[in-house]
Amino acid sequence: MFALYVANLVFASFHLAHHRDIASSWYLALSLLAIIPMLRLRSYPLKVQDRVIRLEERLRLQALAPEAWHTQIYKLTEDQLIGLRFAGDDEVVELAKHALEQNLTRKQIKERIKEWRPDDWRV
Repeated sequence: MFALYVANLVFASFHLAHHRDIASSWYLALSLLAIIPMLRLRSYPLKVQDRVIRLEERLRLQALAPEAWHTQIYKLTEDQLIGLRFAGDDEVVELAKHALEQNLTRKQIKERIKEWRPDDWRV
């Protein structure tokens, strides 16, 4: 579906390049306006899901980490928490500590995971 919108935008651009009139300009404007909601509609559920993952990982870390470390959980960035979602329960606390100490990125955290926990619910 998105490919059709992009093809329409490309066609409208070429049409405007060859026929410089108000109708071609209007067609291009409508083509752009049709793509913008499509992009935004896709980004909203992903952002909500990232927020849910952040909450889930904080709750999981609170359940697994020693109570003395609970204040450190809120220092983890959203990117780090999303990276930690694939770590098993036995290694997530240690990985979270390393993520904070070494300021690891999502990719670096994923590279250090030894036992992967699948995330089958990702949209």
